[in-house]
Amino acid sequence: MPVLVITGTGTEVGKTVVTAAVAATALAAGRSVAVLKAAQTGVRPDEPGDAAEVERLAGAVTTAELARYPEPLAPATAARRAGRAPVHPREVAEAAAKLATEHDLVLVEGAGGLLVRFDPAGGTLADAARLLSAPVLVVASAGLGTLNTTELTARELRSRGLHPAGIVIGSWPAAPDLASRCNLADLPDVAGAPLLGCLPAGSGALSPAAFRTAAPDWLAPRLDGTWDAEAFQVRQAPPAF
Repeated sequence: MPVLVITGTGTEVGKTVVTAAVAATALAAGRSVAVLKAAQTGVRPDEPGDAAEVERLAGAVTTAELARYPEPLAPATAARRAGRAPVHPREVAEAAAKLATEHDLVLVEGAGGLLVRFDPAGGTLADAARLLSAPVLVVASAGLGTLNTTELTARELRSRGLHPAGIVIGSWPAAPDLASRCNLADLPDVAGAPLLGCLPAGSGALSPAAFRTAAPDWLAPRLDGTWDAEAFQVRQAPPAF
């Protein structure tokens, strides 16, 4: 799996922190890692973006960012409003493929959800994944509403001939409600893909040292971690009706 594309079921689901956890866990397993942010929006030129946050949390990763736009909008819209060139899926694929010649693992982080537009022609992260023939890791929220957005994302991936590698819950609450507990069993079912991890809420606020130590405990062996989905489901199982 030299290239892994990471998308979210929407915005603010913990995609960047999950990307950092995957990177930190791969580094701990002795792999060299590069992180490519296809398009960064809502960040000024002098501010650190998502790739810098991944590096801060995960450690010695190579980072790359193809474009940056100041307004917190979809990349195509942000590029148009800024009067700047958009990012095209082929550029994303070419950059990721080049990084893959020099690293064991390349993580390509999207912007928002799978079908957020990069360019006026409607190019998306899904198009970049198709060009790369890369699996796609889906970051989902824990609570009510996540089943619908996760299933829609997984269905769209399959309709394009893409492989959903699995689901990672980006922020697991300290006091999960009934919906969150039930979703642990339902998410893999609706997605047709395994649950590969679950990050505790607030993980991104940990110190880098604490984050790197804990990250393998949040991810399944398929992502180089030690997290056991079945055991976690048993511990978090909702009470009988």
